Amino acid sequence: MIRLALFVLILFTHNISFSDIYKYEDEQGVIHFTDTPTHSGFKLYLRTGFFNVKDYKDYFKKYDHIIFKYSKEFGVEYPLVKAVIRAESGYNPKAVSPKGAMGLMQLMPETASLFECDNPFDPESNIKTGIKYLSYLIKYFKGNIDLALAAYNAGPKNVIKYNYSIPPFNETKAYVRRVKEFYRFYSQDTSIN
Repeated sequence: MIRLALFVLILFTHNISFSDIYKYEDEQGVIHFTDTPTHSGFKLYLRTGFFNVKDYKDYFKKYDHIIFKYSKEFGVEYPLVKAVIRAESGYNPKAVSPKGAMGLMQLMPETASLFECDNPFDPESNIKTGIKYLSYLIKYFKGNIDLALAAYNAGPKNVIKYNYSIPPFNETKAYVRRVKEFYRFYSQDTSIN
């Protein structure tokens, strides 16, 4: 009982915030994400633990030097990479998706192997490989960011299969929208440039 009281006291005096993400797919196939599940259909999707709210901005800047380095090397816009990482893993280097995607940029095992990723859970190796792959997709789809993002999420074969358009998967359409929202946000954020 004393330990519980001490934990509650620390929790409220140090301004700590939980940030686990929960996922739910409704009857129409629409996928919903939240940090505050409203019913038992929501299942844990991403455990990010907790962190001090004062460190919140630093949390999303932790890997900026790596992102900048490889964005420049592979010719991919820095805000776009930040947006992809935010949408893919919420900046959790240990994230693993239900489909087996790993790390910050959620590399599938085949992609990690093809693009010679040494360790998908090592932030630098993961970011380098993810940016290299994203650069490849942008070039393959002739600079069309929407198609490159759709391919990053659903695979290039699906984009080609649906006549070089965003596949009609709810998850992929929502993913492209989400990344573009983050991309606009990071493009306007003068503190990261």
